[in-house]
Amino acid sequence: MAHILLAEDDETMRRYLAAALRRAGHHVTAVGDGVKALQRVGEIETDLLLADVVMPGMDGVELARRAADRRPGLKVMFITGFAAVALNARQRQSTGTRVLSKPFHLRELVAEVDAMLEMELPAS
Repeated sequence: MAHILLAEDDETMRRYLAAALRRAGHHVTAVGDGVKALQRVGEIETDLLLADVVMPGMDGVELARRAADRRPGLKVMFITGFAAVALNARQRQSTGTRVLSKPFHLRELVAEVDAMLEMELPAS
């Protein structure tokens, strides 16, 4: 069982995602913004950061950058409703970051999360 830190500002979406991941056997800590998520990175062991790209306060890209500074090797997956994401393909490949575009099926989310958790990160 992995511990997933979920940062999603839409409360309904956050509840759905957290419930699906818990049903898949993961432990989930869910927060509503990037600032709270960054605080939790420093407080709890986290296997995967699952973050919306666009959030108030601190967006998911900045959250991921700061979280990686605090916890090197942290796996990151972004979820976004925007076709154009602030990470280009080369950046995603070098960091092992994945992007899942909304809308997606919850089974797809769980499959992508499981694949991400099994993935070995590239050496820095």
